Amino acid sequence: MIILSPSILSADFANLERDVKKVCDAGAEYVHVDVMDGHFVPNITIGPCVVESLRKVTDKILDVHLMIENPLEYAEAFLKAGADIITIHHETSPDIDEIYALTQKYGKKLCVSLNPPTPVEVLDQYADKVDMFLVMSVNPGFGGQSFIESSLDKIRYLRKKYPDIDIEVDGGIKLDNVNKVIDAGANVIVAGSAVFCAEDPEQTVKQFMGEKV
Repeated sequence: MIILSPSILSADFANLERDVKKVCDAGAEYVHVDVMDGHFVPNITIGPCVVESLRKVTDKILDVHLMIENPLEYAEAFLKAGADIITIHHETSPDIDEIYALTQKYGKKLCVSLNPPTPVEVLDQYADKVDMFLVMSVNPGFGGQSFIESSLDKIRYLRKKYPDIDIEVDGGIKLDNVNKVIDAGANVIVAGSAVFCAEDPEQTVKQFMGEKV
C-alpha cells in the first residue's frame, strides 16, 4: 500500500488550509511538513505554530521533517503541536535515545533521514528505534530539484534489510518517475511541486495513489 505525503513547502501559504484540505480530500493520507532553520539547510520555513494550525484543520498524519541543527531542542514542541511523525537527520548527530523517548511519551513515530552524500549503512544503527527511514533523493533545502538516481540503491538496500520498516523518499518525485521509486521498495512518497503546482492537484493525488501510475 503506497502512502502519499504531499509537501506543503510547495503549497500556497496564503491559502494553506484550502490546499491541504484539497489534497487530503483527494486521498493523501499524510501531510509532509518541512521545517528548516537556515543553518542545517540554506532556507527558513516554519515552526510549531503552523503544525498546531494544521492539526486543527485535518486529521491526517502530520509528517514533520526536522531539517534543523538541534532536533532534540525542538522535537517536543512539534509533538505537542500535533506532529504524528518526527523525522530527524543522521547528519545532525541526534541524541536518538532522548528523541526516541519523547516519541514514545507522546505515542508518536520516529523516522531518521540521510542526505544524498551519506552512505545508507549509517541508518543501521537506528533500526531498533525507528518506525520509518527517509531517503533524501535531492539535497535538502529547496523544492523543485531533480531526483538523484543513486537514491534507488539506498532504497533497495533498506527494503531488503528491513522489510517491516516504512521507507519514505523525498525529493524530485513526479508521476513519470514514481514507479521506479516504488519498485525499489519505497512505500511512503513525498511530492511537493508535483502535487501542489500541478494544473489539477486533486487528479494528480489520485494518479499518485494508483496501484501503479
